[in-house]
Amino acid sequence: MSDGDDDQAFEQRLAAAQAAEDAKRKRVPGRSSLGATERAISLAMRLGVELVAAMVIAVVLGWGIDRLLHTTPWAMIAMVPVGMAAGLRNLLRAGGSSTR
Repeated sequence: MSDGDDDQAFEQRLAAAQAAEDAKRKRVPGRSSLGATERAISLAMRLGVELVAAMVIAVVLGWGIDRLLHTTPWAMIAMVPVGMAAGLRNLLRAGGSSTR
């Protein structure tokens, strides 16, 4: 059997396929390999997570303060605008950095 010939032919085909793929994907220095659609989806997901995370953290902190001080639900209500402000600040910061 000629396993050596098959291996050599496979290696040649693999090298040719890799060279063709590299030529097709000419990388531009300083740019991401992601396409425009993928970058937009990634940014949208990040912005959504930023906003939700800030709100969840603020509400949990408010709930904890309420439990500690027995002021249910006032601290949690007061922390909602704080969480919204923090989330919007994160959105502006994250959105502004993506346009550079």
